[in-house]
Amino acid sequence: MIKRTLVTLLTLLIVFTTVAQDITGKWNGLLEVPGSPLRLVFNISESDSGYSSTLDSPDQGALGIPVNSTIFKASKLDIAVTALGLTYAAEFIDGKFEGTFTQGGFTLPLALSRETIEKPALNRPQEPKEPYPYYSEEVSFKNNQENITLAGTLTLPEETGTFPVVVMITGSGPQNRNEELARHKPFLVISDYLTKNGIGVLRYDDRGAGKSTGDFAAATSVDFASDVESAIAYLKTRKEVDKKNIGLIGHSEGGVIAPMVASRSKDVKFIVLMAGTGIPGSELLSLQGRLIAQVMGDSESEIEKSAEIRDKMIAMTVTSKDLQTLRDDLNAYLKGEAQNDEARALVPEGTNVEQFIKAQVDFMATPWMVYFLRHNPAKVLEKVSCPVLAINGDKDLQVPAEENLSAMAKALEKAGNKNVTLKTLSGLNHLFQESETGSPVEYAAIEQTFSPKALKEISDWILKQVE
Repeated sequence: MIKRTLVTLLTLLIVFTTVAQDITGKWNGLLEVPGSPLRLVFNISESDSGYSSTLDSPDQGALGIPVNSTIFKASKLDIAVTALGLTYAAEFIDGKFEGTFTQGGFTLPLALSRETIEKPALNRPQEPKEPYPYYSEEVSFKNNQENITLAGTLTLPEETGTFPVVVMITGSGPQNRNEELARHKPFLVISDYLTKNGIGVLRYDDRGAGKSTGDFAAATSVDFASDVESAIAYLKTRKEVDKKNIGLIGHSEGGVIAPMVASRSKDVKFIVLMAGTGIPGSELLSLQGRLIAQVMGDSESEIEKSAEIRDKMIAMTVTSKDLQTLRDDLNAYLKGEAQNDEARALVPEGTNVEQFIKAQVDFMATPWMVYFLRHNPAKVLEKVSCPVLAINGDKDLQVPAEENLSAMAKALEKAGNKNVTLKTLSGLNHLFQESETGSPVEYAAIEQTFSPKALKEISDWILKQVE
């Protein structure tokens, strides 16, 4: 009888433990990003082969982001999202996860629970509200070359008539049609302003983001350029579009992609490059790393050691033969550096060193990063003959104005392009917000989404091109 009772209790304990650690379903967390808490949702499922999951960032409009690795053993959860260089390591305690979120060089605590988290209210005075005083239509179009469907919004000054139209091209990372980031929607604000001023706008979700299909993680700027070409092909089917006045507006990486398309397409009347680049990706990543570290208050020794490690990783990536070898080489290099007290001090306090190294490797060893670091945008700009407006903010730490506009000017002069306007806008950061330091930490805390003077600069210039 005693034996049977013990067996029964043991069985009940096993069943109870199994039920208590059923981690499938939605897990909600609030990432306390300075100035703007960010909601994250992990959707975990289980099959015979183990656990799998996807990641949602609802405040950024990014849903269903593929998670490359989901491991749950002995109450420990480890998640990795290769495309974003992101890891999450946590322990399952009392029905919740308590852990650490790491992306790039940033590490923050993150707790996950099954309770839905309401979106914290932020003031975004420029964000337009429906009903809009113009025509707006949900659209979709095919990239037949890639066999994917891209979903977006076409806005026109009026439902009937013929209008110049621009295609908006987002910056790096999977973004929706509004280029939503840091709780801002810059493309929505730009689109609203341009459409009110007589210019139609097509903006769409990146492949694999929002309502668009496709694999974002496997794509490079070349693939995104083919998406832009598909958008142009779609516009040419619309009777409301002035086929002779189709332009491109690219932000950040979008400012790299726009010249790629314009250099080989006669359908592009003009391009606007917002924080576009003129120097090779390898130089840009090195420079922005130093500038951001300086504004974040790192010591000179920390800046120099970080730069040494970063530049070595960049060089290894540029000369790599294949991704797996690159991963192995980066792992070996960083593990060796981790033995160095000076390098180990750069790991954020409370962060597991192995997890930190994995995040760095995941960030670098991707098809996109390899292409970005090897690509020299000046070589493409040398082939651009259509009118070009390039604007950069003088507080931009991600794409510094002086170095990039100077390189653009030389390349476009070599192209023999006579219709070029290059401007540095004072006081503006990478998102074209009026800012104090230009630090990415400020992006979400600033209420302004996009500087009115930058909006006017873009609109006035486009209207001159389509007269």
